[in-house]
Amino acid sequence: MRNSSRSDIDPFIVMDVMEAARAAEATGQSVIHMEVGQPGTPAPAAARTALARALDTPLGYTVALGVPELREGIARLYQRWYGIDLNPDRVVVTAGSSAAFLLAFTALFDAGERVGVAEPGYPSYRQILRALSLEPVGLPTHAAEGHRLQPDAVRAADIAGAIVASPNNPTGTMLGHEGLAGLVEACQSQGRAFISDEIYHGLHYGARAVSALEVSDEVYVINSFSKYFSMTGWRLGWMVVPQDHVRRIERLAQNMFICAPHAAQIAAIGALSGEAEAELEGNRAVYAENRRIVTEALTAMGLTHFAPPDGAFYVYVDVSHLSSDTLALSREILSTAGVAVTPGLDFDALRGGGMLRLSYARATRDVAEGMSRLAVFFNARQPLRA
Repeated sequence: MRNSSRSDIDPFIVMDVMEAARAAEATGQSVIHMEVGQPGTPAPAAARTALARALDTPLGYTVALGVPELREGIARLYQRWYGIDLNPDRVVVTAGSSAAFLLAFTALFDAGERVGVAEPGYPSYRQILRALSLEPVGLPTHAAEGHRLQPDAVRAADIAGAIVASPNNPTGTMLGHEGLAGLVEACQSQGRAFISDEIYHGLHYGARAVSALEVSDEVYVINSFSKYFSMTGWRLGWMVVPQDHVRRIERLAQNMFICAPHAAQIAAIGALSGEAEAELEGNRAVYAENRRIVTEALTAMGLTHFAPPDGAFYVYVDVSHLSSDTLALSREILSTAGVAVTPGLDFDALRGGGMLRLSYARATRDVAEGMSRLAVFFNARQPLRA
């Protein structure tokens, strides 16, 4: 059977780690999950209640851009979080942020064009671009700058546009208004598209995250109900596009996806209600405590080379003095310590061989147990304190 060169993409390594952890658990091994950004909490009670009330009504196709009530609720969220008066007509509800990436890349770039992606960064950007016959171009960031992408790196690259996440996955670092504005200007001054991945907004531990919509209306902004709203399995996201791009996106969405899942859209309306706010903020307080546990434990182990995470629920830690092959190291940690972690090669194919990403999205007791197991593993491997 013939196949396409477009389909010859790399695996999403964290999903392979997740499968290896599942297989280990199936044999009876106790595994602490610190590999995937999966909140340990369910969808908010208000979301589940909203869906339960709708189960006896027809849940079928919706209009391609999403249920109007949900789009209006998302627009109100931008007023609450950022003080932005957003026209809900510019909001497009998608089948997870993954569908939004497909729509954005298809709408903005022609086959063969080069698109900038920050490194380290979310690995699926690169693979989706390749599957669409686009060429991802790595834009390196550096630990000395907190792994924040710099405008000069964007200006110097031969690209048609760039996608940038803040808070970043895997580092958890965020761009301030000045840093984000510099990147937007670096693209727009050269006629390039700018896509802002904001799916970890709401998960911050100091100053809130800045939306690209606070800088310019001529950007694509992508977000999701997966992280802050604890709705990963519901597969629901959204994006905000310039007014003159709405019909273009609508045509693509009609043909590629028909619509986002109706049941998830009903639940999301509940998740945006005032009833859910206290519960969601309580989740963020748990992540803040987990963040403290992880960073203090790493420091106690002598693993001090990581950028302090401003948001999201990850720490990206340098263990290159112990291993230059963290793919193999992560397998050893799973089999020996019973902790699933993600090797840095997933996020940076050139420089990630000595890095690990730890997720602290699960329950605090699990995160604490995971760090205790890692301490035993690393302290047995070699004394880490000089």
